[in-house]
Amino acid sequence: MIRSAHPIALGTTLAVILAGAAYAAGPDIGAVTKAQTNWPAIGMFAFFVLFTLGITYKAAKGTKSASDFYAAGGGISAGTNSLAIAGDYMSAASFLGISGLVYTSGFDGLIYSTGFLVGWPIVLFLIAERLRNLGKFTFADVASFRLDQTSIRIISAVGTLVVVAFYLIAQMVGAGKLIQLLFGLEYLYAVVIVGVLMIVYVAFGGMKATTWVQVIKACLLLGGATFMAGAVLYKYGFNPEALFSAAVATHPKGDAIMAPGGLVSNPIEAISLGVGLMFGTAGLPHILMRFFTVSDAQAARKSVFYATGLIGYFYILTFIIGFGGIALLMSDPAYFKLDPAGAFDKLKGMVGGTNMVAVNLANAVGGPYFLGFISAVAFATILAVVAGLTLAGASAVSHDLYASVIARGRSNETSEVRLSKISAVVIGIVAIYLGYVFENQNVAFMVGLAFSVAASCNFPILTMSILWRGTTTWGALIGGFVGLFAAVGMVILSKAVWVTTFGNPVAIFPYDNPALFSMPLAFLTIYVVSKLDNTARAKRERALFEQQFVRSETGIGADGAHAH
Repeated sequence: MIRSAHPIALGTTLAVILAGAAYAAGPDIGAVTKAQTNWPAIGMFAFFVLFTLGITYKAAKGTKSASDFYAAGGGISAGTNSLAIAGDYMSAASFLGISGLVYTSGFDGLIYSTGFLVGWPIVLFLIAERLRNLGKFTFADVASFRLDQTSIRIISAVGTLVVVAFYLIAQMVGAGKLIQLLFGLEYLYAVVIVGVLMIVYVAFGGMKATTWVQVIKACLLLGGATFMAGAVLYKYGFNPEALFSAAVATHPKGDAIMAPGGLVSNPIEAISLGVGLMFGTAGLPHILMRFFTVSDAQAARKSVFYATGLIGYFYILTFIIGFGGIALLMSDPAYFKLDPAGAFDKLKGMVGGTNMVAVNLANAVGGPYFLGFISAVAFATILAVVAGLTLAGASAVSHDLYASVIARGRSNETSEVRLSKISAVVIGIVAIYLGYVFENQNVAFMVGLAFSVAASCNFPILTMSILWRGTTTWGALIGGFVGLFAAVGMVILSKAVWVTTFGNPVAIFPYDNPALFSMPLAFLTIYVVSKLDNTARAKRERALFEQQFVRSETGIGADGAHAH
C-alpha cells in the first residue's frame, strides 16, 4: 500500500486516526515543494475559472426555487446529465491516482479502474430509475418514503456528511498540492483559492452552475486524456503490444507488471477493496443527487447508461497513460530527482511524486503548453468534484436535517435555500481548514474510507428500503449506524492505524479495506432488527410498501406528496 512518507503529528485522536490510516484508494499526491510558475497552466486555469464564474452568474439569476437550487429544476437533459455524472465521478484520484498506480504496479492498478466502473451497472439496474421516481432532492427522500422521516433523515444526513468530509479532504489536499507544484503558490493560498471558488459555485449558482462546471470539466478531461493516450500509442505505431513490451523492458519489476498481485497480494483484501469501490459508488450522495436533475426516470436511466460508457472509456485511457508513463518517463532523468552520482529511483524519485505521472507525461508528449492544459484540467477536475460534494453536504444540512427534522415541514423554500447557501459557505470554510491541517497526509485513506462508509451505511439503507417490504425504521436506523461504525472501527483496528499510527505490535483487524465485512454486517442488522420489529408503526410501514413499489416502478405520483 502506498503511504505518505511525511506524516505529521496532529493534536487530536481523530486527526491521528485519519492521518495514519492510509490505505489505498488511489495514492497520495505526495509531499511536494512549490516550483517555478507555469504560465501556460495559469493562463488556461484563469480562463476556465472566469468562464465558469460567468456560468455561475447566469445560473444564479435563474435559480429561484428550492427545486432550481438542489436539482436544476429537473430540466437537465439525459445527455448533459451523463457528462455531469462523469465529471462528478472522474476525480483527481481517478485521473492522477490510477495512472500513478499503473505506473508503479502495472496491471494491478486496474483493480481501481474496474472497481470504480463496475459500480455503475448496479446504479443503472437497481437504483437510478427508482431514485428518480421516489425522491425529490436527496437520497434520504427515498429512504424515508415509507419510514419515519426524522430517524431516517438523521442517519442519511450523518452518512452523507461523513462521506462528503472524507472525500473533500482528499480533493482539497490534492488541489493544494497540484497548485503548489505547478503554479508556484504557497500551499495555504492554493487551498483557499479552491475553497473560495467552490463556495461561489455552490452558494450562488446551486445545481445549475455545478452541473455546467462538471460538464465542461468532463469534456476537457476526456479530450485531454484522449489526446495523451493517442500520442502515446502513436509513438508505438498504435500497437498496444509494443507499448507493453517497452514498459516491461523499462520497469524495475520487469514481467511482473503484467501479472496481478503486485499491488494487493491478499485475495480477501482485493475482494474487499473491490466490494467497497463497487457498492460505494451506489451510495455516494453527490452522485445520487444527479438523478433528481432530469425530467423523468427514463432520462435518469439513459444518463447512467451514457455516463457508464464515458467513464469506462476514461479508465481505459488512464491505463494507457500509466503504461505510457513507464515506457516514456522511466528512462528520462529530466523527470526525476537525481542523487550526486546522477542516478535516480524510477519508482519513488519522480518530481512531484508518482501522482504527477499524467502531468509529466503531458509534457513528454505535448510540450509545456499541453502540460499547462492538463494541469488546468486536473485542477478543474478537483473543482468540479468539490462543488458536487459541497452541494450534497449543504443539501443534507438544509433539506434533510433542517427542513424535515428541526422545522418538521414548517420551513418555506426561501429559508431552506438560504440555509443551504449558508451551509455551503460553512462547509467550504471547514474544507479549507481540513485541507490545510492534512497537508502532508495520504489522501488515499480519505477516498477509500468515503467509499467504505457509502457502501456500509448509505447503500444498505437505500436498497433495503426500496427493495424489501420488511424493512422498518428501527432496522434501517440501527443497521445504518452499525455499518457506519463498523467501517470506521475496522479501519482504526487495521494495520494502517493500529500498528503504523498507534505503534501496537499486531493489528486487531487483519485487512485495510473493511467493506467485505462491514457491508454484509449492515445488511444483516437491517434484516434481523426489522424481523424483530413488530410494533404498530412497523406494520404500517410494511403496508405502505405496495404504494412505494408502484410509484418506484411507474413514476405515478412522482411529483406529489410522500406516503406519509
